[in-house]
Amino acid sequence: MGTIGQAPNFAFTQAGNNIMVHPLAGKPAPANMLIAMGALLRAYRDMPDANDPAQRVAFGTSGHRGSAFARSFNEAHILAIVQAVCEYRRKHAIAGPLYLGKDTHALSGPAQCTALEVLAANGVHTRIQLDDGYTPTPVISRAILAHNRDRGAARADGLVVTPSHNPPEDGGIKYNPPNGGPADTDVTGWIEQRANALLETGNREVKRMPYAQALAEPSISAEDFAAPYIADLEHVIDMDAIRAAKLRIGVDPLGGAAVAYWKPIAEHYGLDIDVVNPNVDPAFGFMTLDHDGKIRMDCSSPYAMAGLVGLAQRYDIAWGNDTDADRHGIVTPSAGLMNPNHFLAVAIHYLLAHRPQWSTAAAVGKTLVSSALIDRVVAGAGRRLIEVPVGFKWFSAGLLEGSICFGGEESAGASFLRRDGSAWTTDKDGIILGLLAAEITAVTGKDPGRYYLDLAAQYGSPHYVRIDAPATPAQKAAFKHLTGDSVKAATLAGDPILARLTRAPGNDAPIGGLKVTTAAGWFAARPSGTEDIYKLYAESFTSAEHLAQIVREAQDIVGAALRN
Repeated sequence: MGTIGQAPNFAFTQAGNNIMVHPLAGKPAPANMLIAMGALLRAYRDMPDANDPAQRVAFGTSGHRGSAFARSFNEAHILAIVQAVCEYRRKHAIAGPLYLGKDTHALSGPAQCTALEVLAANGVHTRIQLDDGYTPTPVISRAILAHNRDRGAARADGLVVTPSHNPPEDGGIKYNPPNGGPADTDVTGWIEQRANALLETGNREVKRMPYAQALAEPSISAEDFAAPYIADLEHVIDMDAIRAAKLRIGVDPLGGAAVAYWKPIAEHYGLDIDVVNPNVDPAFGFMTLDHDGKIRMDCSSPYAMAGLVGLAQRYDIAWGNDTDADRHGIVTPSAGLMNPNHFLAVAIHYLLAHRPQWSTAAAVGKTLVSSALIDRVVAGAGRRLIEVPVGFKWFSAGLLEGSICFGGEESAGASFLRRDGSAWTTDKDGIILGLLAAEITAVTGKDPGRYYLDLAAQYGSPHYVRIDAPATPAQKAAFKHLTGDSVKAATLAGDPILARLTRAPGNDAPIGGLKVTTAAGWFAARPSGTEDIYKLYAESFTSAEHLAQIVREAQDIVGAALRN
């Protein structure tokens, strides 16, 4: 096996990721870069090649995603996936309503129509947003849980048509089972296998009816998902405190599914919320370009968030969400766009001190590539930490039963319990994380950026980076066979190695890679599921120079482990 690829010396984003910055990054998207909408919609009808691995159904941590232009997200994929979901429901006696939502991507509307044609033909009781509106992922999760609180009712589940923050030409669809959270691999594996079997036979076994007929079916009904979600927010966020503080709040939905939520939230609770960009445009022509010169609705990217960051001083607190509103980007007057790890630590520290009804036995959950500052904050509060592999699905059961009070990912996704300690959502909720930033500002008198400085003074100031390094398919496959014994080094950046992990300490689940820790820092490496790269995460509580040393030695350690 050859030497593992060394990562180039890229610039770092505020979130700590290595990137090659495009000359137009952070600038408005030029008209000649916008997608040709007619061509995209025509491409949606193209038939993929079921024998091409790149054109088959493939569920990652957030469902199936792809582009119609690449024949990786087409009508045929939706037909096969939704038919597979219908069969999975019958197999597992899920007979309650299926909540169906969509975001604002160009392909989401057509894909929802296709899904309805299959759901109606299969007799699935399906609920969609009134007036063909958009629905954030957390709203679907909450609706599933609200229905399933009635133990005597048939169980509900849901589908969300969204590729998250991906570029405008992309599409996506994800399934939420009755626990309301992202489906586990045993579920997505079954759906993926069945969907590909359907594709291989030209979808001949798919049940389908014309769209107009589907809408007229009694099994399809429309309702307002927004009103009950908005009215329920006071049970998870101290809205009275935000109102009393008279905060000036700025919100940029980035043209996503939450666009129609913020004005009703402001009116319902008497808040001063300025929606800085209320536009919906499937080409997302109002966006500033991301680091690589692409349009991407990434609320953790300072380039994609340049518009709101430039307005930071106008507001006491501001935030943005991605297109399905399951992620958050917090913008403060003191720090601009916060590093997601920094805000997670702030949110956890604040919540553990301001939610007296939460059980002290409830743990805090984090993914193993999130900052170790969280570990220190949780330990300082005398609480238990659960460290799991990448993927929010690992938190869903704990949030549902209340054994986890907060679950968060370094990629700016999190959710937490209601104020009384019961479940709110079991999927990520960027809406409540934004409102939590306002609550923190209102209650403490400090915006989260200033709050973080106090935490760093107490627990240490971490230096964090994520690097994408080249790796061959053989090297990527070798990650699955690593064990702690694969690491022969005794030290990392001058410090004794304390742990060599290939399974998550919080639940003993395989991490699909390797994590090595010391008292002063750590690194983790895991292969990409879609590209010939591996992702290297590293953190130091000593200095930026120490972090660079960790990164250099980590690449040597990973290379040696894979060769062995």
